[in-house]
Amino acid sequence: MFKRNKEGGVTETAVTAALATVIEPELHRDLVSLNMIRNLKIEGSDVSFTIMLTTPACPLKGKMEADSRAALASVPGIGKITIGWDANVPTDRRIKDKLGQSFRNTIAVSSGKGGVGKSTIAVNLAIALAQTGASVGLLDADILGPNVPMMMGVAQMPPPRNRKMVPAENYGVKFISMAFLVQPDQPLIWRGPMLHSAITQLLTDVEWGELDYLIIDLPPGTSDAQLTLAQVLPLSGTVVVTQPMQVAAADALRGLKMFEKLEVPILGVVENMSGEFFGTGAGAKLAADYQSEYLGSVPMDANVRMGGDSGQPIVVAFPDSPAANAIEEIAQKVAARVSVLALQKSNNFIPIELVG
Repeated sequence: MFKRNKEGGVTETAVTAALATVIEPELHRDLVSLNMIRNLKIEGSDVSFTIMLTTPACPLKGKMEADSRAALASVPGIGKITIGWDANVPTDRRIKDKLGQSFRNTIAVSSGKGGVGKSTIAVNLAIALAQTGASVGLLDADILGPNVPMMMGVAQMPPPRNRKMVPAENYGVKFISMAFLVQPDQPLIWRGPMLHSAITQLLTDVEWGELDYLIIDLPPGTSDAQLTLAQVLPLSGTVVVTQPMQVAAADALRGLKMFEKLEVPILGVVENMSGEFFGTGAGAKLAADYQSEYLGSVPMDANVRMGGDSGQPIVVAFPDSPAANAIEEIAQKVAARVSVLALQKSNNFIPIELVG
């Protein structure tokens, strides 16, 4: 039996032992050995502590809280239990070493073909992550067809500072796009080397600051932009976007296979515009056939299109809509998947045990 402290309450030993039985659902280790229990305080029989998550977008906070309370209920004499939350996103050292930028994780959003709503998913994914409290950037890497500024509702970026471009910001997301640097009706007819140079500049010559996540909206297909990113930027993973039709999924598979050859982890598949008009199922089948995670489907909704045109994305304009809820769940899954992959690569990432 655990000894009580001098005030008659429970001991730190008892509390720690109980919490050591609580398993983090994604990492499959207990909260204590992962150093996720912080600021433990015991006042009489009352206990308070903070659970340090690997992402503020953690989808399993409710389970961890319920499991922690259940474990502590077995401690004799336990009183009030207060649980706080914080997050410390694992950091990829390679990004700082290679680019000099403080991006903790970089997530590409790709598709095998145009017209599947890839930019819509990228924009709403970035905002959904920012709404959880994460610091988020968005790079419009579709150099020849940039449209992120329109979807984010910003017409120009701030003036340069310290000889670097300053990203625009809205809805808690910093973002940059070639659309800010050319006239709206000016076509860009560039070959591979020019695309390589432009993408590199948007990564290195921008005052991004510290970001938990940099979301990268790629052009459709398998082209120079994807190869450039894989060469200049260590990618944490990619999200593959498809429509519900098999013809779209077939193109998405080509993009998925390209990232496999580039040794970029596939975070999962999103089926966009799902519903009666286009049907359902191709995204889930693609994920199953490839043994990748199916992140979810976003139902077809006219407000998604209107939000992109008006600069008020669906997760902002209609946060309680089925489409917004689906994107928020996808964002949580993506963040969780990135955290797991990060902590598995202990040779490149700072393990949570070493994060202060």
